[in-house]
Amino acid sequence: MTESPRYLGSGTAEVDTASLTGAPPSRLPSRLTITLWDFSWYTRAEDGGPYADLDAACAKAADLSYNTIRICAAPLLLFGNLGLDHLATDLDIEGLGKAPDGGIYGRGTRWYDAPGGYRLNLQARLLELFDAAARHGLVIILASWEYQQSTVFAGSPRWFDAIDAVPLHHRYRVLADSWDRLIGALTAAGHRNRIAMVELHNEVDFSILPALAEGGSEQLHRLRQLHPDLLVTASYGKPPHLAMHTVPDGPGAAQFHVYSYGVLDALQQRIDIRSEGTSDFPNPALTALLRPDAPSVAEYGRLADWKYRATVVTDQMFYGYDWIDPEAWDTWLCNEYGPYREVMRREIDSRVIAIAEWARWKGIPAVVGEGWIGYTPLQGTFEEGPIGRDLAERGIRTALKNGIWGMVLCSNAAPHHPLWTNEAWQRRLNQFILAAPTN
Repeated sequence: MTESPRYLGSGTAEVDTASLTGAPPSRLPSRLTITLWDFSWYTRAEDGGPYADLDAACAKAADLSYNTIRICAAPLLLFGNLGLDHLATDLDIEGLGKAPDGGIYGRGTRWYDAPGGYRLNLQARLLELFDAAARHGLVIILASWEYQQSTVFAGSPRWFDAIDAVPLHHRYRVLADSWDRLIGALTAAGHRNRIAMVELHNEVDFSILPALAEGGSEQLHRLRQLHPDLLVTASYGKPPHLAMHTVPDGPGAAQFHVYSYGVLDALQQRIDIRSEGTSDFPNPALTALLRPDAPSVAEYGRLADWKYRATVVTDQMFYGYDWIDPEAWDTWLCNEYGPYREVMRREIDSRVIAIAEWARWKGIPAVVGEGWIGYTPLQGTFEEGPIGRDLAERGIRTALKNGIWGMVLCSNAAPHHPLWTNEAWQRRLNQFILAAPTN
């Protein structure tokens, strides 16, 4: 007598999840390998800066096997009809300003270490970027960081004041109108097919915006109707992984971010670096990690007051990251990482899978536009080092296994971060992604 295999339930049956969650437009690459240029492509364009030569930056990205750039295209500044035309063509990039010791504020941070000191025509520069991308076979994800931090780098508060004056419940509509006009300008310039995706805004859950359900979903539908050939969406910094059904209808793609803070969050809480206005800041735990030459908070001084309103980064973060000893920071994280290792790996897995399953349910392509650990000091090497690279590779493999269309190698894999110099790792991982089957 032949015995039948034991039946253990449908949950034991293998299911192929590697096929893409939804089909992207045929004009776009079968996989997206994304480098995150955010607003830095115009705030770090100083002489000798990482984006001073856009053609060279695009050439290097292509050489490293990236095929996609994700940027802040500043739609409210360029096409918002908010009385900012003069700034769109003559924008003073100041950075965060000069500190009392003569250095710049933000010197020890990622993204904010902008020396400034120049002016640019951002309207013309956007077309220059698309021209350079075309020469090197790159496509571009368009987003806006304006209600999160882009405006802080300007020399005056006029850009921030103009967008802040838009009533909260009108902001998604103004964004959608701005994108419609910006898309029209790119189309007229012959670059419509180079648009990989349009995000109403970056990280709507961590920006000065209402919840997406409060007007954003409606505007996504409207913008998609105006441009049915384009992928139109909005990104989440921390999507509701345990309740993805609560994400409102409207996104034409699932562009969500996957950060597993784990041990990093434990350190941040220990040193109270993300708060603002703490009376005993810096506490002893942070003081122990500061450089010997760190000034007092009073000696360090403050940015112009309007700049704190224009960014989600707090005064304590600026002080802490500017004066942290990166070696002491890394040593603490590495020494304490052990108990967090499996939790962080599983958290990356579960979040990627949640995003992919939601996208498959909706029948739309999925993208991890940022990841994998979190915000660290500029010269910290925890994410660039063996631990961070291991977690990144875990995320990439899980993403490919679950049908994610596009992904970053790491949020820090871009010309304005030290990780950019690790060319072999980037090229290897990008080629691994591009070689993965899509069906």
